[in-house]
Parts: sequence; C-alpha cells; structure tokens
Amino acid sequence: MSQEFELARAWFLSGRRLDMGELAQELSISRATLHRRIGSRDRLLGEILWSLSEVSIARLWPSCVGRGAAGVADFVSGYVRFANDSPPFRDFLRREPERALRLLTTRASVCQRRTTAKLVELVTAEVAAGRLEPPLPVPDLAYLLVRIGESFVYTDVITGDAPDAAKAHAAVTALLT
Repeated sequence: MSQEFELARAWFLSGRRLDMGELAQELSISRATLHRRIGSRDRLLGEILWSLSEVSIARLWPSCVGRGAAGVADFVSGYVRFANDSPPFRDFLRREPERALRLLTTRASVCQRRTTAKLVELVTAEVAAGRLEPPLPVPDLAYLLVRIGESFVYTDVITGDAPDAAKAHAAVTALLT
C-alpha cells in the first residue's frame, strides 16, 4: 500500500475526517499530485472501507458456526456485527451519512461489488459441497445477502432504529431455510 493510503487509513481509523488538502499538506505534496496518485476522496474512502471489510471477511468465514445456511447466516450477521462494533466506521457513518451510504450501498461501490463477489465465492462453494440449496441464482442470492446485511448495518441512518446483527441472522436464515 502507498504512503498516501496508509496515512489516510490511519486518519480514518483514528476518527479523523479525511481532508484531501490536509492529507496533501501532511505528505508535502500538492493536491494535484495526491489526486493523481490515489484518485478522489470518495475513491480513497471506498478503498479504506474495503481494506477494513476485507480483513473482516477473511476472519469471518473460518470462524462461522456450521456450514450451509447456518454458516452463511452466521457470516452475514458477523459482518454486520463487525461494522456495527467498529468505532471508526460508526463515526464516519454519523459524520457523513449520505456519503457513507453512497460509497457503501450502491452497486457501483467498491465495497458492495467486492463483498458481493466474496459472497458469490462462499455460496458457490457451499452449493458445490452439497450443503446449500440456493433459492435464487447464486449471483442474485449473494447480492440479496449483501443487501440484507446492509439493511441491518445502516438501520439507524435509514429508519432511526438501532443496528442489529441478530435480525440479519434471522433474515438470512429465513431466506435460506
């Protein structure tokens, strides 16, 4: 990872708002150079958010209880729990809710696209092993599972209710069994 990315990620993790001008100044480069190296603020935030998600995803599946529908439900609820328990993520969501939703919940977003791809891999392996009978084509199911997870991560922004990983687990279980 680049020095620019590492510094921006450290700022994000410390709860600091990413200001591209301040980041460029800290790195002793111009904003134009910073933009050329890492792209827009939204792109940088998307990559930072993905870097955190990717670590969580890599840890989650091996630690899930069971396989098949139970394992997938545990995976999705674990991902929701990770997001809900992450102070830097929750700070970002509170500070910039519209940007966060745009960066995280649109199909064009880095996080949603890559998380969906990871779920396609996971679900495909479970189907191939005979542990899961998908109620939809796997790509559609993976996308729906991501949307279910998002629903219970961003509940506070969308409806004002508290985020709840247990509800995500129940919803995925109901879909897959």
